[in-house]
Amino acid sequence: MRRVTASPLPHPLTLAGNGVVLREWSQDDLDDLVVLLDEPQIARWTPMPSPFDVEAGLAYLKRARQGRLTGRRIQLAITADGGLPLGEVLLFGVNPALREAELGYLVGAPYRRRGLAVAALSLLTDYACGTLRLSRLLLRIDPGNSASTAVARRCGYRLTGEPPIPQEGPYGPTSLDTWEYVSGLPGARRERLRNVASRRYGRRT
Repeated sequence: MRRVTASPLPHPLTLAGNGVVLREWSQDDLDDLVVLLDEPQIARWTPMPSPFDVEAGLAYLKRARQGRLTGRRIQLAITADGGLPLGEVLLFGVNPALREAELGYLVGAPYRRRGLAVAALSLLTDYACGTLRLSRLLLRIDPGNSASTAVARRCGYRLTGEPPIPQEGPYGPTSLDTWEYVSGLPGARRERLRNVASRRYGRRT
């Protein structure tokens, strides 16, 4: 079995491909971060504070930096060219013994339906399975979040039969389904590559 090289997680990190650049957050992103995350749909589907103001933004960037410096997570801004943040993609909860980790993603309201979430999740999935040598990646998604489940499917993730996970949010209690990407699973990589290649056509997420 190949040794997992995921602890501590690499920092700093920039990933480029699929038409996006994933880069580290910086303090210079504060104003853009607040605009990005102070949005009803993000508050509905994620545990973000709402309203998301400057104080929340400062705390968010501080936690992100701490998580990166300690090697506990990968937390990168989604950009088109390394500049303006358009969303975010994360990898955290690494279990070296099981060779698995959890991922998450979001895209700001003005930048949706451009294929950014699919591009970013696919890029980080490749990195996790290739460079970090993880074999099972997890997503936790509210079943009512149809846009997010569509991204998961297009990136080769499959819904598991695991029990729903309860979660408290600003709009009341919800539950999260578990999706998985298993490295080497027949059809998973082929389906993901096909969808990334065609993301400029049809409906985008």
